[in-house]
Amino acid sequence: MGPETIYPCRGPLPRLQVRTWIEPVVASTQVAGSLYDAGLLLVVKASFGAGASSNHSASPSPRGTQEDQQQKAISNFYIIYSLVTGLTPLLSAYGLGWLSDRYHRKISICVALLGILLCRLGLLFKVLWDWPVEVLYGAAALNGLCGGFSAYWSGVIALGSLGSSEGHRSLRLIFIDLIMGLGGFCGSMVSGHLFQPASGQSGKGLVLTACSVSCAAFALLYSLLVLKVPESVAKPSKALPEVDTVSGTVGTYRTLDPDQPDKQSVVGHPLSLGKGKPQKSIIALLFVGAIIYDLAVVGTVDVMPLFVLREPLSWNQVQVGYGMAAGYIIFITSFLGVLVFSRCFQDTTMIMIGMVSFGTGALLLAFVKETYMFYIARAVMLFALIPVATIRSAMSKLIKDSSYGKVFVILQLSLTLTFVVTSAMYNEIYQLTMEKFVGTCFALSSFLSFLAIVPIG
Repeated sequence: MGPETIYPCRGPLPRLQVRTWIEPVVASTQVAGSLYDAGLLLVVKASFGAGASSNHSASPSPRGTQEDQQQKAISNFYIIYSLVTGLTPLLSAYGLGWLSDRYHRKISICVALLGILLCRLGLLFKVLWDWPVEVLYGAAALNGLCGGFSAYWSGVIALGSLGSSEGHRSLRLIFIDLIMGLGGFCGSMVSGHLFQPASGQSGKGLVLTACSVSCAAFALLYSLLVLKVPESVAKPSKALPEVDTVSGTVGTYRTLDPDQPDKQSVVGHPLSLGKGKPQKSIIALLFVGAIIYDLAVVGTVDVMPLFVLREPLSWNQVQVGYGMAAGYIIFITSFLGVLVFSRCFQDTTMIMIGMVSFGTGALLLAFVKETYMFYIARAVMLFALIPVATIRSAMSKLIKDSSYGKVFVILQLSLTLTFVVTSAMYNEIYQLTMEKFVGTCFALSSFLSFLAIVPIG
């Protein structure tokens, strides 16, 4: 697969065209993010572990009781942290998207990357000067006030959509997700090793957080000084399904509509939807499907770090890093899945395959007792990224180029609100059920994943 497949230009790429690639920003930001996520979990665990040890030094209690108390403390921290992370972008993300549409496409990305850098610096200072964990709430608030992930990712998707044709767009956006996954995989693989103390116990996590800050700083500088906004690729006047060559194979990329007409009936109507469904109705169904599915995904991902730290798995920092890296393999398998399935299935079918894949894997996670069983469950989720990426691609085909920033921000804010509600709900459910059936949250996510198929189908 060459550059010609992913990007709209053909032949040797001029320097300016290379500078329109958003991938270096995505990769470095995701490496910083994966290092930060692992570091945050391990630093918070160490902080509450130290507190628990001092509280029980005078009156020893069973190990299981101390572990449960530590789990509840970490869970409560993440409830507040998720609320701060999810709610603060509501104050600025839409405004940044509007400014990006009206003035310059890079505004939302650059401002959001500044917030991401400040957030990474907060964790570094906490490790360096042993500040209380509550400082991390302030760092997360700064990140959110700068737009947070909502503004950043909607800006990335807008640039990716702007520089690609409709026929290439599904592949283009899933390729960006692939780069994101590769960056996260690399960061997670080394995170456990980098967390080892540099000099004595006080230096634990210093190297990890410093590397995270460095990657975030690189992403910000690259977006400010190097990144260029690509020229909009004009929509074709004829809407024949586009045939693209990918690694020597020929594939047809369709719009989301399951009842897409044949070539003869599509000519002159590039966004005509089957059975005459209004575009607004289709977009609404896409929103509903994406939000329900995101409920399932966020709930599983939010509880999983707590799940692997307690019995029966009881992972150490290196195993935590490997486990997070296993999650990023999904980005690679989902990309390969789009390449293969787009030749055989319509987009609705691909979305449902992804939802079934994740739902089945979440159900297996509910009954994990050994480490190898955890990795089997994660392997079953190999197509879990396909649904949301394909939904974004379909939306980009149903709206005008000038509305990309606002629409993608609205979608991302909807997913962010879902994240806030889900995080609080799942952490409470986890605390209530971890002694009876620790896999309750995963079973609930499995149900929601299958339920999300209804509006899509």
